Amino acid sequence: MKKTYEGSCHCGAVRFACDLDLEAGTTRCNCGFCAKARFWMAFAPIADFHLKQGAEALTDYQAAPPGRPAFLHFLFCRHCGFRPFTKGGALPQFGGEFYAVNVACLEGLTDEERGRIPVNFADGQHDQWDKTPAAHAHL
Repeated sequence: MKKTYEGSCHCGAVRFACDLDLEAGTTRCNCGFCAKARFWMAFAPIADFHLKQGAEALTDYQAAPPGRPAFLHFLFCRHCGFRPFTKGGALPQFGGEFYAVNVACLEGLTDEERGRIPVNFADGQHDQWDKTPAAHAHL
């Protein structure tokens, strides 16, 4: 069931709210970017995400797999360096544009609640997003 969560970067300059169903599962990916950043994400359609403050504090880094156009905007707070979310371009499997929200940046969850959130592992390293990588404990 969807619930509204508030979140922020570390310093609080960037604040957002989003409607998420964490019980439906979250994702950790082994692509070069997610694995290095240890990014733990929950997906929200663009209509379920609201930037409350800090648009001017965000800086955008774009990267793409070789031979493909960039469709992800890795957004960072220019003050504290945290990436509270990533904005994705229109992908059919997400119903259009989306946000990948950093679960670690959501407020109001206890450690016990975070520990019960289901996690799916994606093999982004091999562009097999629907498959679990053989090794994923490090993610």
